[in-house]
Amino acid sequence: MTNHSIRALLKHGIDELRGARVSSYTLAAELLLLHAANRDRTWIYSHPEEFLSQAAAENYFALLARRAAGEPTQHLTGKQEFWGLDFVVSPDVLIPRPETEHLIEVALDRLAVLEVRAGRDPRLTGENLSIVDIGTGSGCIAIALAKELPHAKIYATDISPHALAIAKHNATRLGFRDRVQFTESNLLESLSTRTFDLIACNPPYIGVNEASSLPTEVRDHEPKEALFGGPEGYELYANLILQAARHLKPQGLLVVELGHNSLPAVQPLLDLSTWTNLLVTKDLSRIDRILSAEKI
Repeated sequence: MTNHSIRALLKHGIDELRGARVSSYTLAAELLLLHAANRDRTWIYSHPEEFLSQAAAENYFALLARRAAGEPTQHLTGKQEFWGLDFVVSPDVLIPRPETEHLIEVALDRLAVLEVRAGRDPRLTGENLSIVDIGTGSGCIAIALAKELPHAKIYATDISPHALAIAKHNATRLGFRDRVQFTESNLLESLSTRTFDLIACNPPYIGVNEASSLPTEVRDHEPKEALFGGPEGYELYANLILQAARHLKPQGLLVVELGHNSLPAVQPLLDLSTWTNLLVTKDLSRIDRILSAEKI
């Protein structure tokens, strides 16, 4: 290819990724071009005839080849947007998904309902709230909650020290490092003496038995410990719910993300002698995505 104008490069990228059957190939080509050109979307579309340097164009071609071979776009650009914030990502952490934003929405809505029930102002600031995000990965859930609840005390755990390093980096660069305490832990084992008003978790919920059906960019490039919850996928929830029951204050909330078919196995684990006000929230694809409950 000899024409290195923005318009020609974008068309070339779309054609190449479409031919490789990459999902969302237009968006992927655009994001990789933005990254290679070190420009924003407004500039790209207002300067379609601008030429990239030979070095930038060659970098773009290399990125396209890697994406066509299966590497996630987010690993190539090093970032992913979540809750209006740009998070650094790497192969050490799960790439934040749009559906996980439902977890934030449900958590905030249910906290507001508790305030109304107590006769207080539902406009939350997080005053007197203690929150933990289990399996924080990139830190996206903990940091999003820190953004929305500026006075809450927030903890985040992960079993992976490499993931925690990424989460701490994100908290620092986004201005929330003094708001979130990060702890290496298997679930809540390292926070055994603490109790919380909210426990949030997006656990590994894909079954190892489903691995062959996953897209290459997920199966071969994201951390297996963040993807797979066991042979069926829902094995981790029992221990998670048991620990949550021990660590939540009365009227404390548990909000967890679900796999596409895990609700029938997970909902019965919420014993009605311990939990009340169970709520299932669907995502935009009408999949049961978020399960939340209040501790009695």
